[in-house]
Amino acid sequence: MTETPIRFTADRQAYIQNHITLAAVAMALAMFILWMMGSPHVWTGAIAGLAGITARGWFLASEQLAEVWEITGDTLIGPGGRRVPLDQIETLRSMTSFVQVITKGGDKHLIKYQADLAATIATIERHRR
Repeated sequence: MTETPIRFTADRQAYIQNHITLAAVAMALAMFILWMMGSPHVWTGAIAGLAGITARGWFLASEQLAEVWEITGDTLIGPGGRRVPLDQIETLRSMTSFVQVITKGGDKHLIKYQADLAATIATIERHRR
């Protein structure tokens, strides 16, 4: 009998929240740069930052939200053929809406747009042992 894989799918709400935060940072940064350049139209930086991140989010949504990681047996399997043996995971850490997986060999992977970072980390930790 084959064990049912544990799946980590991207969460749409986490994706949107991540892009809202990214847009706020881009807007502030663009406005700051225009201010430093002495532009009398600093407010256009907000529009540019918002437009850029909105376009990015819309364009990449179908690809990013389709990514799935899963634990099958003793391996964490990710998109693009990524395979991480669970006993080779050295560190798991949360970053915004991502879980960063660092292997003993130094490879780094991101499990993106997780609704509950602590639950994702706890699930991987439980299966590592």
